[in-house]
Amino acid sequence: QVHLVESGGGMVQPGGSLRLSCAASGSAFSSYAMSWYRQAPGKQRDMVALITSGERTNYADSVKGRFTISRDNIKNMVYLQMNSLKPEDTAVYYCNAGIGVIDFWGQGTQVTVSS
Repeated sequence: QVHLVESGGGMVQPGGSLRLSCAASGSAFSSYAMSWYRQAPGKQRDMVALITSGERTNYADSVKGRFTISRDNIKNMVYLQMNSLKPEDTAVYYCNAGIGVIDFWGQGTQVTVSS
């Protein structure tokens, strides 16, 4: 089983920045596609950024140009750099690891963007 632990969330003013981190267990980390999802109250959980095992990336239109996903296969870490944050970015952010039809989820970290 893969264990994922997110960190780095918090409260920030509009226009500010945060960097989320996800620590993954397992020696096969480099084989997984890694992604960040978010879920705001009353809304579904949606993908915001993905990075494949080949390090191709994909972003939701709402965050493109503001967020950057990256991975460190030596440290088994994935990151989400979030810049120019908006109140609409407020949500619980979840780390996801996927291979084939199997997905693993972290516990989530709260991001609040407010004045």
